Amino acid sequence: MIGCPVVVTNFAKTLVKRIDMVPFGEPQVVMFGSGNKKGYTLVQLIETSNICAHFVEENNSMYLDVFSCKDFDPEVVKEAVHEFFDAQQFKTKLMLRQAPVEQLR
Repeated sequence: MIGCPVVVTNFAKTLVKRIDMVPFGEPQVVMFGSGNKKGYTLVQLIETSNICAHFVEENNSMYLDVFSCKDFDPEVVKEAVHEFFDAQQFKTKLMLRQAPVEQLR
């Protein structure tokens, strides 16, 4: 499944909807890399930042970054990955970032 650009594209479109984001344009899915790092790379711009992923065919793995200034449920992301790619193992890292808020005077 990670070697199919149609599945990767449908995953991106579905994920954007499920985490309640607004896409900017269509997902870009391009075969990229060489040797044991070859696979599809996904870039989906969203109003609040981007979703990027790389799918390594050789070891059937996926590296996904959902970066957004808008909150989203990481469990929804995990469920979509499992649904589209039948993921059996996950290593996740959630980073909460907060921009400093300037005091208005």
